[in-house]
Amino acid sequence: MLVGAAGACAATLAPGDHEFTLIHGQLDRSYIVHVPPQVAGGKPLPAVVNFHGGGAHAQAQKHYSRMDATADREGFIAVYPNGSGGIGGRLLTWNAGACCGWAAASRVDDVGFAIALLDDLAGRVALDKERIYATGLSNGSMMAYRLAAEAAQRIAAVAGVAGAMTLPKFEPALPVPVMHIHSVDDQRALYDGGLGPAFPFTNTRVFHAPVDDMLGKWIARNGCPAQPRLGDPLSGRPGAADAAHTATRHAYLPCRDGTQVVLWKLTGAGHVWPGGVQDYLPWLLGAGTTVIDANTEMWRFFSRFRRRQQ
Repeated sequence: MLVGAAGACAATLAPGDHEFTLIHGQLDRSYIVHVPPQVAGGKPLPAVVNFHGGGAHAQAQKHYSRMDATADREGFIAVYPNGSGGIGGRLLTWNAGACCGWAAASRVDDVGFAIALLDDLAGRVALDKERIYATGLSNGSMMAYRLAAEAAQRIAAVAGVAGAMTLPKFEPALPVPVMHIHSVDDQRALYDGGLGPAFPFTNTRVFHAPVDDMLGKWIARNGCPAQPRLGDPLSGRPGAADAAHTATRHAYLPCRDGTQVVLWKLTGAGHVWPGGVQDYLPWLLGAGTTVIDANTEMWRFFSRFRRRQQ
């Protein structure tokens, strides 16, 4: 992995993995970039910013989500930022509003960091600024929604996984296309909201907003119909560990300015990234699933939208 100092400028980055650091809000921050093979000629590429869950870190999210393979296939840059706090670069969190951990308690400016990251990245690689997307898992999902809500002029679409938005103040300047992926059997980020279980080896519990309430805010902001169009339920592969799992697509459209709100509502799966590494920390996250592939579905969604620069 190549390591660069903040402020260095390159016309383009070679395909593969790179790690960069910058200082924001008097904190040393860092992020990992995965560049796909399709960089010939310096054509600007879209990017997906993928925020790790609370207590994790960028490299763990990179490994667990398996997004790099989709980035290589579809030709986008995958970006994995590191949160703050923790010990030795681990146990990091995001200030997503009302959650989580040290980052929220310290009021870390993570929206500002994400914007600074995008500006830093644009000085290193040809970046299509009209096609910047955000996603994340759990606390990272909450962070992606905060970024989309507070920097709507920079984010073309957002897709959260297993973490509902926790913003006390919700006033996006522009409509934003939204996709959310969540299991009703998620035992940590409760679909219907409420206090989740304590984090391992602590007494810390997090209050989760109901998913439907969160989506209702985006549906109203985007001017979508109140009732969704339902797709046919998908089921796991017969004989597989997730054979009994289901996934149903709820599409709220058409919406203002060509946006959409889409919910993938799962059953059987735990607090997981669908299609990610299976049997990953099952004692903590619960049952993995391949009933849908989150990377495939969110890129199919993202690729429909661009944010016209003012």
